[in-house]
This record gives sequence, C-alpha cells and structure tokens, in this order.
Amino acid sequence: MTTLQSFQAEIEDIRTRELAKTRIHPQPEALKRGHIDHKPMPKVRKKAVGDTGPPSPVTPKFTRDESVQDISDLEQAFQNVLLSPIEGNTQARDLISVLLTQQWGEYLLRIGARPPRAPLFTNEDLDNADGWTGEGRTEAEVDTMIDRIDQLVEEVGGKACVLFRAGEPHPRASVLLRLPPPDVSLIPEVRCAVVGNVDSGKSTILGVLTRGGLDDGRGLARVALFRHKHEIESGRTSSVGMEILGFNVAGAPILPLSSGSADPDVLRREKLGWEEISRRSAKIVTFIDLAGHERYLKTTLYGLTSGAPSCVILVIGANAGVIGMSKEHLAVALALSVPIVVCITKIDMTPPNKLEETLSQVVKILRSRGCRRNPVFVRSIEAAVEVSQVYAKDKICPIFQVSNVTGTGLDFVRTFLNLLPPSEGDAERFDATQSLEFSVTDVWSVPYVGTVVNGLLNCGTVKKGDPVLFGPDSNGGYSPTVVKTMQRKRADVTTAVAGQTVSLALKHVPRAAVRKGMVIVPRTESPPRAVRRFEGQVLILYHNTTMQPNYQAMLHCGAIRQTVRIVSIDHPQNLLRTGDRATVIFEFIAHPEFVKVGMKLLFREGKTKGLGVITRVL
Repeated sequence: MTTLQSFQAEIEDIRTRELAKTRIHPQPEALKRGHIDHKPMPKVRKKAVGDTGPPSPVTPKFTRDESVQDISDLEQAFQNVLLSPIEGNTQARDLISVLLTQQWGEYLLRIGARPPRAPLFTNEDLDNADGWTGEGRTEAEVDTMIDRIDQLVEEVGGKACVLFRAGEPHPRASVLLRLPPPDVSLIPEVRCAVVGNVDSGKSTILGVLTRGGLDDGRGLARVALFRHKHEIESGRTSSVGMEILGFNVAGAPILPLSSGSADPDVLRREKLGWEEISRRSAKIVTFIDLAGHERYLKTTLYGLTSGAPSCVILVIGANAGVIGMSKEHLAVALALSVPIVVCITKIDMTPPNKLEETLSQVVKILRSRGCRRNPVFVRSIEAAVEVSQVYAKDKICPIFQVSNVTGTGLDFVRTFLNLLPPSEGDAERFDATQSLEFSVTDVWSVPYVGTVVNGLLNCGTVKKGDPVLFGPDSNGGYSPTVVKTMQRKRADVTTAVAGQTVSLALKHVPRAAVRKGMVIVPRTESPPRAVRRFEGQVLILYHNTTMQPNYQAMLHCGAIRQTVRIVSIDHPQNLLRTGDRATVIFEFIAHPEFVKVGMKLLFREGKTKGLGVITRVL
C-alpha cells in the first residue's frame, strides 16, 4: 500500500520536473514584458575626504536566487571584520550590504557559540551540554560586535535589534538586521493560515496579536475581526477573514494606540488601517482566519488551497484537546505538505491535569505514523529564534502555550512570526522570470472603480496599465482587459512580482463576467487552453465504501473549487477504496478551468478525501 509520505515525495518530483521544463524553455512573454531584475549588487557610497555627511543608504533590492558566495562564509568574514579597526575600513559595510540584499532585506546574525539543538528544544540545561558549535566569544567581544553592528546597519539605512542575549559561561546573542523597503510593493510578506476546532480561540488570538490588547475572557479581542453581523452575535467565524500584523525596521509589532481599551466599539472604530500598517512596516504577516465549524469546511479548504500559506497555525483549546475539526484540519495540512505550528490556548483557565492530558495528546498525534513530526515546546526567546529558521525543512512542529487573558507566551509567538522567511522567497514555487499567471480568489464590485479581483501572483510580474486576458469563461474563452489600478494590502502600488497577493482593478469588465478560479494571463495571440478533462495520480485517504466511475466530488486545486466526475479509473477492479492509488481521468461538471501538469489537487465529498497531482491535460 502506498504511504502518504511516499506519494507526497512523488508529487514533489512531478512538480519539480515540470518546473525544470518551463525554466529550460524560457517564455517570450516574460522577456518582452521586462521582469524585475532580482540579482542586484549592493552599492555603498564611500565617504570622501572631508565629507562629514552620512553614507547613502542601501536600497533593498531583494533577491530570490542563491548567491554564488556561501552565506555562512560571508557571515564568518563579517564577524571577523567586526573586531578589526573601523577607521577607514568599508569592508564590513560592504559585507553587511551583501548579506541584507541577498536575504530579502533582513538577516539573523548569531554572535558567539551556538547551543546544540536537542537540549535547546527540550528545555534542558544548556551550560553543561555538549555539542556547542561556532566560534566562542567573550562578553567584551559580544558587546563590541553589537555596537559595531548598530553603527554599520544605521550607515546603510537599516536597524539592528538584539532579540536574545546570554552571558557566561557561553556569551552569545542573536541580532536581527533589517532594511526598510523602498515602497509597499517590496515589503516581505508571510502568509499563515489559522485553523482549529470551533471555540478553540482562533479569532481571539489573532485579535490579541494584531490589536495589542489582551482579551477579557468573554470575546472582547475577537470583535474587531468579524466581518458580518451574525458572526458578532454568534461569536463564530463563517468566512475567510484576513488580518495583518506589521513589524517595523526595529522588529517591534505595529499596534493601534487604543490597544488597551475595553470598549468593543472603540476597538472596531480605532483600529489601524491596512495602508497605515503597510506604510510603517518592514515586514507583514498575513493571517488567513479560517472557519472552525464543520458546516464551513468547504470554505476552510478553499482558504488553505488558494492562499498558498507558508505555514498552518493549528489552534487547540487546552480545556478541550484535539477534538472535532482539529483532526480534520491537521489531516488536510499534512496532505498539502504545509508546515504546521500548534498554539495551545486558554492555559489560564485549564486545570493542570487537563492541560497535561492535552499536551500528551498533541505530542502523541504529532509523533504518530500519519504525522511524523518532531514536537518542540517553545518556552524561551532563544528557542523561538532557532526554531523559526529550521522548523519547515526539519519537519519540526513548534508548540506554543499561550493565554490571551494574561498574555503568557505571546512574546514567543510574535518573535517566531517576526523571523519567518517571506512567502514570496520560495523560488521553487514562484518564478518571476516566467510569463504572468494570476489566480483569482476574490471578486468585488467597488463603486466608482468597477470590478476588482484579488488573488495570488503565481508567475511573472504585473504592472499598472498592462493589457491582459482573463478567463476561462463557460465556453473556455478569454476576454481582453487592462489593469487599471493595483493595490497591495489596500495601499496603491504600480507593480507586483510572483509570490505576492495583490488586488487588480479591471477596465470595462462587468462583475458577472469574473468568478473565483479564473486566471489573468498576458494578452497574446494564443491564450492558454481551457481544460475540461485531465488525468491525475490520486491516493484515496479515506472512503467508507468503494469509488467507481461517475463518482462526483468537490475538487480543490489552487483557487479552483468545482465539482468533478470520475470518467475512468486505471485499476484492475475499476474501483478505489481507502489507501488505493490509481491513475484517474476527471471531468469538470460546470465549466472548463485553467490547470497545468504538476498542480496539486484535493477532492472531498462528505468524509471522503483524496490527494493527487495532475499528470496530463486532455
């Protein structure tokens, strides 16, 4: 029987092969449109004799590509230069400029010896632990290096923030170096999907993180997040909500001045606008607040597949444990291969024995054969800093224990979020050198503006005034239009690159002509073909009986959400059961869609779930 892990590895192989094909054969549309150059070399103006003014700041032109110079070698060279005389020496400034421009305008610098991860992640005593790595420093050297870093980063226009510092017997420090982005279009963004069972505290913890004030235990913090009247009355999220948390150049969260108010009306009225947060931020964390109730599972799955989150934050109430939809959401996140972060809430009101029972249950599930994740309890800033850099690639699941009433553990969560790598930095997933491909996830009709679409830029770049095509419609055709204006996080921009979520105002397009799941592509003589039938490799995760031809289910594939019919099954018995794997031909029921080989798909109907990948379009 095919395991989920082996099938996911094969899916990644198929996606990698298709990505390699597109890169071997460059698309002329991207070259004609002139995509943004992502390999700049930083330039720092040297002081002339007698020049007392500050050096020109470095403009953070962010890069996605691996540098020919190894980052660790650059860091080691930079730390060695820090302890040399500073007068007349610009080498340190040049090195810090290279480090920052190659890492999306921010870099985490660790000074001194680094502790072994095993005792750090298990909260054991580090002083007597074996396995320390890196070059040890004295406390005087650490002080000197931090002072030099502050001066150098300010000279290139940025800020340095000491996240963590420890003294003898192993003096060390973690320093965050960050440059301010030139404009909103270049702000690094991290997308996080927030899931969990109903009443687990998802909206409450987002309200506390983004508004700054603590909860009163009766739903004060979540009021400002709800979009509909019935959500305020019931206290339950029924739609895909979006919230953002900005961090400034110094690494501090950007919060409204009324964060301490206990009046729900004040919290809803005096919250910071997205454009204000974007203007003051050097990094933005976007939270996709998904519904926890079973009746809204379709909405939750759409948010997970269309939003392309960098991680899934699974919120679990300590007083209830892993129940209901928490298991369903965890299974979907595992099937989509999205890194998982666990937040256990309500620890202030949970008896110690029940809290211990919930923690044991979470650890058991994460270590089970189906998950195979290494749970790490984050109980220090140093652990939060270290786990934020390695949790995705090492299959580590950080576990935070927080209280939205007392504020316990919230600093660890904010530190972790502040250091997550930006979503658009995933070069394997988003490629700005290819031609434009924009997936539509939301559609609105805005007075005096017209039809506005929001979505994710999968490939290429888009600029204000670009002629584009949108489709496919019910007949598989594409219609021409022009990008009238653009916004990112509700702030006006003129350009966007692959990996970013933006809103586009389309010129002379009626609202009824656009739907979710459509794509926007460059205007060419030969638009992409709309697909009615396609072939895919599928693995049935669960089905209570047998699945035969003509079986219908709801398909989630990126921003596409439509009912499909199984046309044929390449299986000796011509049917599928739980755990079976086969090549299946699907057909869209309502209208054709834009799909490509290598796209991951998830289909469900009731409790039935299946995972797959598109291998051929027909």
